[in-house]
Amino acid sequence: MNNFSYTKANSVDEAVSLTHANEENKIIAGGTNIIDLMKYFVTEADTLIDINPIDGIAEITELDNGGIRIGALMTNADTAYHPIIEEKYPLLSKAILAGASAQIRNMATNGGNLLQRTRCYYFYDINTPCNKRVPGSGCCAMKGYNRIHAILGHSENCIAVFPSDMCVALASLEAVVHISGTDGDRILKFSDFHRLPEDTPEIDNNLKKGEVITGIELPEKGFSKNYSYLKLRDRSSYSFALVSVATGLELENGIIKEARIALGGVSHKPWRVKEAEDFLAGKEANPENFEAVADIILEGAVGFEHNSFKINLAKKAIVRNCMMALDPASQRPGAKPSL
Repeated sequence: MNNFSYTKANSVDEAVSLTHANEENKIIAGGTNIIDLMKYFVTEADTLIDINPIDGIAEITELDNGGIRIGALMTNADTAYHPIIEEKYPLLSKAILAGASAQIRNMATNGGNLLQRTRCYYFYDINTPCNKRVPGSGCCAMKGYNRIHAILGHSENCIAVFPSDMCVALASLEAVVHISGTDGDRILKFSDFHRLPEDTPEIDNNLKKGEVITGIELPEKGFSKNYSYLKLRDRSSYSFALVSVATGLELENGIIKEARIALGGVSHKPWRVKEAEDFLAGKEANPENFEAVADIILEGAVGFEHNSFKINLAKKAIVRNCMMALDPASQRPGAKPSL
């Protein structure tokens, strides 16, 4: 770990100013990702800016439009167990609780969750080429051990995946990110927050220099009656998804009025295909239609030597998760699956 200075920001404006002053200044909140990155010499910081003293961005606020705003400094654990989240947005609660460990969720913040970096083996190994770490150096994962890597949205420069569980649910719920910067405040649709690698895999998201996430807004509709989050992984805890699926359905007499389906573990950002969701509108909620929508979502998927299995796994996960969403009680421990 390199030597660095440490300071505290007591307001959002101060955090913005300190971050904007030097590109090598980094924000720290829970520290569950950036400390690892610094320990492995993947990233360096001239100054760590602790934003925990900032008031007003570590709570949930109910909005006049029926939605809520979740503070960026609120921990993952406090968010998942908050009564409003459990009641109105159980899909988000379930996704958060599928991630990491209880100890990490107690420290990790919501803003940090959006900003965490890939867990690609080669990204963390500074002795290997990685376009995300050193642009133009190459991508070892292409011809290396790529079992956990992307099957959708990758480029010739990077096949890493975004590791968050929480963000998969936020994508399906059509969240909005609140941001403060030197030019003032702005909001960004969640679908526009993270980036695909293309020619600039080192850029994970569309935050501008010096900008700070202050909150995440959720619309009123939370799909609290018919929802499911499914995470398929190598072990049952403290493991990143090979494939994950967040599903929210609005049903009327067995007919789908609206569907939201987002995938994790398959791309550089949470993966949604609006055309697939539109396909389900007005159709019966049955395995045949869910199989058809899975084919649409995975259209164009390309695997590599060790991860081609993910394509079929993702299709089966979509069908299974959509069926589970018809009866959320089936997700309880010991319950028999619907399919």
